[in-house]
Amino acid sequence: MAGSKEIRTKIKSVENTRKITKAMEMVAASKMRKAQDRMRASRPYAEKIRNVAAHLSFAQAEYKHPFLIKRDVVKNVGLIVVSSDKGLCGGLNTNMLRLSVNQMKTWETEGKKIKVSAIGNKGLSFMTRVGAEIKSHITGLGDVPHMENLIGAVKVMLDAYIAGEIDQLFICYTRFINTMKQEPVMQQLLPLNDTHLGPHPTHEKVEPLSTSGVVKSVVEVGGIAKGHWDYIYEPEAQPVIDELMVRYIESLVYNAVSENMASEQSSRMVAMKSASDNAKNVIGELKLVYNKARQAAITKEISEIVGGAAAVA
Repeated sequence: MAGSKEIRTKIKSVENTRKITKAMEMVAASKMRKAQDRMRASRPYAEKIRNVAAHLSFAQAEYKHPFLIKRDVVKNVGLIVVSSDKGLCGGLNTNMLRLSVNQMKTWETEGKKIKVSAIGNKGLSFMTRVGAEIKSHITGLGDVPHMENLIGAVKVMLDAYIAGEIDQLFICYTRFINTMKQEPVMQQLLPLNDTHLGPHPTHEKVEPLSTSGVVKSVVEVGGIAKGHWDYIYEPEAQPVIDELMVRYIESLVYNAVSENMASEQSSRMVAMKSASDNAKNVIGELKLVYNKARQAAITKEISEIVGGAAAVA
């Protein structure tokens, strides 16, 4: 059994650790509320622009943006990995990176080359260790994401797609469900698919011009009516669609970073709370061991005194 002094030192050390984890838990809880507010504020805009872009994939416009054109052969894949800059947030980064690596292995077995853009220090460090081809990266985003900081890394991937260096672009991040649950997801950014409006139409009829100035088509899929819009552009389609597609990608990346930051703070708060509770349990066990050691020492001293008194007598 360890000596009393050694046990007291361990207790003091664990108590100091608990103070740190408790403080980090409180800081993470404060940041979590702000991060969740930003995440919830970005979701409606991202959802609306995603729907608009999905409608464009059905539209019969005179101009077809490269982001809307599906490549016949996919040889190169781009992947944007969104992670945190700091650790101590449970399995947040581990789960997301595991999903990314599993998908990368699948692409490699299919003979596809992978180019990675890393947002966050943890993702950059991991992708560097596994030998992935880093196309662009950004670290040190802080607690508040800013679009102007994200545009550079994202534009590199968009330019590579337009130039034909990559044929598909995906983003992997951690989606916020609630304070106790966050799940890693992988989303296809380019080319834009029509998953938001369901399967390809089997029958279509066009209604008259609506009051909003766009032509609405009703698509019947399996007996279920699904609507999409064919927009009227002013002054012309190309500059409008070009700007919209860039804003579409930027908004989805910004939303992914906001989701990841909200998940990071929630995961860190839960991890630090768990660490504080575990430290409290360890302190209780060490105090029990200390009391046993102290009682054993007292009993030994009493026995020695009694034995010495009996010997003198």
